[in-house]
Amino acid sequence: MLHVRDLTAGHRPDTPVVRSVSFHLPTPGVYAIVGPNGAGKTTLLHTLAGHLRATTGQIVLGGRDLTGLLPHHLARAGVALAPQGRRLWPSLTVRDHLTITRPATGGGFSVDDLFDLFPPLAARRRHHGHQLSGGEQQMLTIARALRTNPRLLLADEPTEGLSPRIAGQVIAVLRDLPDRGVTVLVALPQAHTATAVADRVYALNAGQLSDPPDGHVDLLVGDHRTPSNAHRSSHHARPSPARRALADHPRREHHQADDRSPGNAPNSTDGTPPCRPA
Repeated sequence: MLHVRDLTAGHRPDTPVVRSVSFHLPTPGVYAIVGPNGAGKTTLLHTLAGHLRATTGQIVLGGRDLTGLLPHHLARAGVALAPQGRRLWPSLTVRDHLTITRPATGGGFSVDDLFDLFPPLAARRRHHGHQLSGGEQQMLTIARALRTNPRLLLADEPTEGLSPRIAGQVIAVLRDLPDRGVTVLVALPQAHTATAVADRVYALNAGQLSDPPDGHVDLLVGDHRTPSNAHRSSHHARPSPARRALADHPRREHHQADDRSPGNAPNSTDGTPPCRPA
């Protein structure tokens, strides 16, 4: 699937942030990069998405060498980024964000498919980006990335600043994406969140892959699996708390969209005040 070999990258050629990173995502699944702030997680994802150019190394997806390609070429090759900070357009509605984003290849997720994945967005489809809560903005960021029909979704700290309930809903969607043919590589600061979402966990520290954080022997680093975590490779295991959290969320039919004007709209469907994008 994805091979990253000896990747070095940074904002300046003489100041690398990611140093000689190598890893392999062999099959569709959910994979996590964990590490503290400044470890190089965002730099790694932005390099894989083409927003930063690698100084050395190679990026191969599905047997095709993508090293050095521009972001729009990588999008056509099946790579999508859901960035940290969300970066939505405040003046566009939820539906606008999804309809102006076109699939890079045929098929993939329709707008209605994405509303099925994220029921809160279906209820807020006529509201503008700046009227959404932080959780709704994060859902829209992921939905917009999925609209391009990616083979590989790069999600940068998708649970940042979210309540446990909303974070659980986001995690449940990420866990289900491999069943739709999407491999997920997610960057997270906490190991416990990574183990809730990922089949394999890679630890990144000071720009290099390192030992698992906090001495957790059940985490995975590099391409080596531990027997204690082998059960996580199955997508048909007993539903996780995150999946149950999404299942417990009230689903709304598409025709039940909120008809109130934006000015009279409630703060959010999850009870949190609107959060403007960074």
